[in-house]
Amino acid sequence: MNVADLTAIDFHVHVEQDAHGHFALDDELMEASSAYFKSAEHRTPTVDVIAAHYRERRMAAVIFTVDASTALRHPALSSEEIAEAAAQHPDVLIPFGSVDPHAGAKAVTRARGLVTDHGVRGFKFHPSLQGFAPNETAFYPLYEALQELGVPALFHTGQTGIGAGLPGGRGIKLGYSDPMLIDDVAADFPDLKIILAHPSVPWQDEAISIATHKANVHIDLSGWSPKYFPPRLVQAASRQLRHKVLFGSDFPLITPDRWLTDFAALDIKPDARPLILKDNAVRLLGL
Repeated sequence: MNVADLTAIDFHVHVEQDAHGHFALDDELMEASSAYFKSAEHRTPTVDVIAAHYRERRMAAVIFTVDASTALRHPALSSEEIAEAAAQHPDVLIPFGSVDPHAGAKAVTRARGLVTDHGVRGFKFHPSLQGFAPNETAFYPLYEALQELGVPALFHTGQTGIGAGLPGGRGIKLGYSDPMLIDDVAADFPDLKIILAHPSVPWQDEAISIATHKANVHIDLSGWSPKYFPPRLVQAASRQLRHKVLFGSDFPLITPDRWLTDFAALDIKPDARPLILKDNAVRLLGL
């Protein structure tokens, strides 16, 4: 990957279909999230399609799935296969892995293998979708492994469009994605790089506070069109957190084109823009 040639690095891109035609979510959840995001885009691009999309834009993308096998009772896409497919596009794709935290010691072993054998550069967690409280010590051996391996952990925070509008939200509990639960993890694992994904509504102030207080915590700006960002998040991204905030779209639900168009209209200081769009990600990932 020639970082100098890239215009941006999108830190938050979902793989929702594998090469075998399997999907990350069941039909009901897929339809509900599409309705929530009012997304007319093709929802299920494969890794090869994602690579072409970002290569055309001279961008790189951090790609991943979410392994919520236990909580959703739906088979997850293979992070190993995603990493292998990403290896065919090293100029634009940066693979992250996902393991089911409920798998215990098996999750730890698998995480190690994803890094050492498959070149995974980090891990994605979705506490609400995976049905776990991030600060429960039962999951600490997994964080210990990631800290030892030197790879970051990206946590979904705040409201989720998955299950939105369904009875009981399909049992998906928003409280698991309160960033204050991740503050405990950041405190107990000071060498683990952590990214709080999305504007953390309804806990935006908490996320800003955590990222300000903990040197190992960052924020990505995915999942919302920038025109809807809370003013306090825009202010923090432009000022005290300009070295800790990352561009992320949430593709395919939000395209990088739409995100960047709306971001251009925000009151962000000129010196903060290249940091957010690329430089912070380069440093965080050691590219």
